[in-house]
Order: sequence, then structure tokens, then C-alpha cells
Amino acid sequence: MEMLKMIGEMAIGAVVLLGACIGAISAFGLIRLPDIYLRSHAATKSATVGVLLILAAAFLYFLLYLDHVSVKLLLGIVFVFLTAPVAGHLTGRAAYRSGVSLWKGSVRDDLKQEDSSAQGPL
Repeated sequence: MEMLKMIGEMAIGAVVLLGACIGAISAFGLIRLPDIYLRSHAATKSATVGVLLILAAAFLYFLLYLDHVSVKLLLGIVFVFLTAPVAGHLTGRAAYRSGVSLWKGSVRDDLKQEDSSAQGPL
């Protein structure tokens, strides 16, 4: 029983550490990436995964060591999973519609209209 407890603690610690590392990579991406569209990608994808891993580790801790199913943590996981990517998408879309230019190294603009009669971004 003591061995299982130690393995569980190590697994939970590894999940927390992985989530923290992914969050740090996300912060590094926010600093280093050149435009709002790439920064939005770093903020929504990796930060969401990092937060979800940390919340999942907290949920596992409560479940395995306190014998308590935390509905608040489950709701937090679902809320972050649904809202963070949507918020990032809407931020990028609003930036595009307001005319924020793409990074000069961008090779593709999927939202750009093909005809020359277009009045700017969608």
C-alpha cells in the first residue's frame, strides 16, 4: 500500500511538472513570437494544456488521497477547455478584422479575399 501511495505521488508530481513546463513554454512563446496571431496561438494552445494538466493533477490528488471527487475541479477543467481556445480565436479574428498586419514572414493568409474589389480584411 505504501508503494502505491509513493507511485501515485510521483505520477501526480510528474503531471504537475509537465503542466508547469508547458506553461513556461507558453510564456516563452508569448515573449518571443513576432505577431499577435502567433502569440495568440501560444497563449491558447500550450497555456490551456498546461492549466488542464495542473488541474487534472489536483483532481487526481483529491481523488486518490482524500477520496473526494471534486466537481469544482471538473467544472474548471471543462470551462478552461472550452473557453480558452474560443477566446484566442476571437481575439485573432478581431485583430484581423481591425487590420492588424501579419508578420512579414507569413506565407499564407487564408482569410484574404481573392478578388481585388475587397474592402480590406473580412
